[in-house]
Amino acid sequence: MAVVALKDNYIGEVADRVENFHGNQVVYFNWEKHLMFCAATAFPLPPDMPFGAVLEQILPTYYGMHPDFAKIDWSKVTWTVDGKAFTPDPAKSLKDHGVRHKSLIRFTTPGLDGIDGTCS
Repeated sequence: MAVVALKDNYIGEVADRVENFHGNQVVYFNWEKHLMFCAATAFPLPPDMPFGAVLEQILPTYYGMHPDFAKIDWSKVTWTVDGKAFTPDPAKSLKDHGVRHKSLIRFTTPGLDGIDGTCS
């Protein structure tokens, strides 16, 4: 996406560089068809964090408030990272799954389409 600066030859510092996150990287998560969460959510996570920790600690902390969360059949969830399908291995790290700084992980829960099927 092109950016138009208000001033010719503008040079700004990028504040969200990976170097500014003290060994962590920003990872975005989006639960498809659950617009109670209006946008992907960002978490600063260590690249070596096992995906199992994401499933057990990160996702329930944020998405657990939704009534559909307790109904998720994790064996049927489909996942993408930066638009590419993948099957997470709980023992492997985020880095092992190709997750980088500012990656977007989307997950879809078949049969769960938000509150009363409203995608909310």
